[in-house]
Amino acid sequence: MKTLVLLFTLLASPALAGQAPFQPNTPVIVTIGEGVVKRAPDRAFVTLAAESRAKAAPEAQRLNTEAMSAVLDRIKSLGIAADAIQTTALSLQPEFDYQNGRQNLRGYVARNQVDVRVDALAKLGDVLASAVGSGATNVSSVRFDLKDRDGAESEALRAAVRDARRRADAAASGAGVRVLQVIRIDEEAQPPQYPVRPMPMARMADTVAGAAPVPVEAGEIEVRARVTMTVSIQ
Repeated sequence: MKTLVLLFTLLASPALAGQAPFQPNTPVIVTIGEGVVKRAPDRAFVTLAAESRAKAAPEAQRLNTEAMSAVLDRIKSLGIAADAIQTTALSLQPEFDYQNGRQNLRGYVARNQVDVRVDALAKLGDVLASAVGSGATNVSSVRFDLKDRDGAESEALRAAVRDARRRADAAASGAGVRVLQVIRIDEEAQPPQYPVRPMPMARMADTVAGAAPVPVEAGEIEVRARVTMTVSIQ
């Protein structure tokens, strides 16, 4: 839990002159406030991978290098910057067949996986189609996000604080007392919510015929904030 506002007392803040300083036995009201901000995403992340198989390890690696190079060249030609592409996995492994309790080497599989950031959502369908059409064998998911996530989080936090204060005022009014001052506000960590659209390869293979753009619906992103507010009352 992250403390946003610590104890305010007469000694700590001259602006509170004329008010009694907070004492440990001062009656308080504790409320919880929530804020939600909904925005259309303007950024996406997609994971692309290419797998290649061959009898010999060097050949599998060569084929994989060629496949992924073709994928990267193609998506870069669509305006994806080099710093928006990050390699996240590289592997070269043997594959075996099992027969009559014996292990027989079938060949090798090489895999290269990259995460791609797409800052222009209008290009996302073309990126997916072009990646598969040029050699990608797996698209694991598409995750949407906001370029200004910090701004959305701040807006949600302000709304949560206002909600907590509204609840405190309502509770005080119902009890026939009044709020003197805000003593403490604690923010509860909220895990980011990212809309994810799974993209099974079997479905994409049909869509990509003729390099047609893949239809993608971005939906809406919710950014949430939750705070606990403590106020003194009189």
